[in-house]
Amino acid sequence: MTKIFAALSVFLAGTVLSVAAYADTQTIDIVIKDHKFSPAEITLPADTPVVLQVKNADSAVEEFDSHDLRREKIIAPGMTAKIKLDGLSPGDYSFMGEFHASTAKGMVHVE
Repeated sequence: MTKIFAALSVFLAGTVLSVAAYADTQTIDIVIKDHKFSPAEITLPADTPVVLQVKNADSAVEEFDSHDLRREKIIAPGMTAKIKLDGLSPGDYSFMGEFHASTAKGMVHVE
């Protein structure tokens, strides 16, 4: 029984640290409307965790997709997805709406 409590406390401590790490994380709101991202370009500081909060204001499903960021997330109409980004290295990271790739394009600039 003691081993179970020890394992549980290690798990809970890790969970608390994980939640605490994102508690002070900056949140950036992005809206998908008319199959376009707004804002389409974001500038972030290097090595800083950020949460992209992407709301789909269209009547069609969209998929936030970024090979550069290694993230994919399907977002139903009227729903919001949270996409966590750990501290990124300086550079440019593109993203797009998989289902409307010709219009839904964006870029994250990290300085």
